[in-house]
Amino acid sequence: RTIDGKAWTKVNASCGSTSFIVPDLISGQEYFFRVRAENRFGVGPPAETIQRTTARDPIHPPDPPIKLKIGLVTKNTVSLTWKPPKNDGGAPVTHYNVECLRWDRTGEVKETWKQCNRRDVEETKFTVEDLVEGGEYEFRVKAVNIAGPSRPSATVGPLVVKDQTCPPSIELKEFMEVEEGTDVNIVAKIKGVPFPTLTWLKASPKKPDDKTPVLYDQHVNKIVGEDSCTLLIQQSRRSDTGLYTITAVNNLGTASKEMRLNVLGRPGPPVGPIKFESILADKMTISWLPPLDDGGSKITNYVIEKKEANRRTWVPVTNEPKECLFTTTCKIPKLLEGREYQIRIYAENLYGISDPLISDEMKAKDRFRVPDAPEQPIIKNVTKDSAVVVWKKPYDGGKPITNYIVEKKETMATRWVRVTKDPIFPTTEFKVPDLLEGCQYEFRVSAENEIGVGEPSPPSKPIFARDPIAKPSPPVNPEAVDKTKNSVDLCWQPPRHDGNGKIIGYLVEYQKVGDEEWKKANLTADSCPETKYKVTGLTEGLTYKFRVKAANAAGESEPAYVPDPVEVKDRLEPPELILDANMAREQHVKAGDTLRLSAVIKGVPFPKVSWKKEDREVSPKADIEVTGVGSKLEIRNTVHEDGGIYSL
Repeated sequence: RTIDGKAWTKVNASCGSTSFIVPDLISGQEYFFRVRAENRFGVGPPAETIQRTTARDPIHPPDPPIKLKIGLVTKNTVSLTWKPPKNDGGAPVTHYNVECLRWDRTGEVKETWKQCNRRDVEETKFTVEDLVEGGEYEFRVKAVNIAGPSRPSATVGPLVVKDQTCPPSIELKEFMEVEEGTDVNIVAKIKGVPFPTLTWLKASPKKPDDKTPVLYDQHVNKIVGEDSCTLLIQQSRRSDTGLYTITAVNNLGTASKEMRLNVLGRPGPPVGPIKFESILADKMTISWLPPLDDGGSKITNYVIEKKEANRRTWVPVTNEPKECLFTTTCKIPKLLEGREYQIRIYAENLYGISDPLISDEMKAKDRFRVPDAPEQPIIKNVTKDSAVVVWKKPYDGGKPITNYIVEKKETMATRWVRVTKDPIFPTTEFKVPDLLEGCQYEFRVSAENEIGVGEPSPPSKPIFARDPIAKPSPPVNPEAVDKTKNSVDLCWQPPRHDGNGKIIGYLVEYQKVGDEEWKKANLTADSCPETKYKVTGLTEGLTYKFRVKAANAAGESEPAYVPDPVEVKDRLEPPELILDANMAREQHVKAGDTLRLSAVIKGVPFPKVSWKKEDREVSPKADIEVTGVGSKLEIRNTVHEDGGIYSL
């Protein structure tokens, strides 16, 4: 019988021996048993068990723990981990005992195995403390249940107890994607001795280089374990999406790892305001912009609803809202003329529907008008007698555009003239003929529908009616015609082709032989309008190359080169006198008149000039003038003493 029951239950039909196995007991139930002997005269009195018996399998000590490993080792501690035994012996393992054995330096056992834990170790890890620095130890673990301790596990060691050091290292997933509201555990496996200092940083997906420290609060927390660091994000939000970086630092180095977290959720609202592209008596066309945040998932649908301004009930615009899936415009049909309506729009993805974007109130009515003015037209393909005007189609005012009107005027005139009476449609460009070469023109465009002609566009930028200007060809036959110790005179002929544009001037450049850089002799082309130029500021004795470019409004030509390099030095020519007629023969001058003597002088460098009268200095009243091409002597109010032989 059970200990709670009073009735005895017969468990056998017959038994001829003095032992019997009682079947069909309930595991864990406590029982009493009794036995009675029987012969042909009847059944004798019972013999009862004194103690209650629990129905359970036989219990014996567990198997040894497995996979004993050494973790962190310091100068006086060793961390151990292990796995529970495969067989608990029929009863749960209640705790573990950790034992160590110390060896001496000769390799002999210095002590016997002794228990390291003062209290029962209930977890499968333990840190052995108070070890002798430099000592050599082995370790083992026993599992204990109510039947007693197990055999010892396989030993680990021997190892020398001393501080271990190694630089940090990190193991971390590269990407994680979760649904909004889910708790997120970002677990980084950490190695490093001494254990490194750990820092979490976060950056926005749009600014991955802008990293800021993670702020810890009730929403985000950091949990540091023996060999790990977990960033716990409770009830994740879309704002938690980002690039997370963990940095580990100890005195041996630094390690960093990044992980991208994407929290998926419902999108943000569409971007407004809602635009009413067209408004008629019975329908409207609206447009909007997609949400700034799609929730990390593609927008699958837009839900559009309408309501009259004085009512509370919102009505779906269509029976199939997915008609607006691939566009951000929608037609709102079945409106009542004169009523005011509001529109609201939701964005939808796989994770939900956004908050709504709600429009202002708008009245359903016809709003036909003339077309808007086009934007400023663009002019292209200009020639001496024509130009092509190009424009963009404006808003048509609710009625289709039927014609465009193109007008022209000279820039200084006030009257606009229509360029053609023929209709221009549907094209948005027109070639204007019959322009006067050299005149400056402006153009404008108006659009027309059945209501009327709209306002004209702003005038185009002014253009001159002339053939396109190209860059000129290079100048012809540049050459060096003179030189001094610091200058060279160049001349050339104009280019054969001016590119249909006036030659503004010429650019002269020089290069010292052996250098790569060409230097400008004049900075602007208009500073050299003629076909000659004097290059100054050169260094005496050096050799230079020269080149010339022509320039017009379209730009600079290719350069024309002086054929041979020029050495900068004075050109030497002996003095030469070319006497004027007043020195070519004897001259008679009346007293009181003026005596004039002159001659042309040549020579490089220019010769020193001196006048003599009969091998003496001339009279102080003589006026002597020396120029770069000659010299002149003049004596006014001559007297008899001024006569004689003058020499130059």
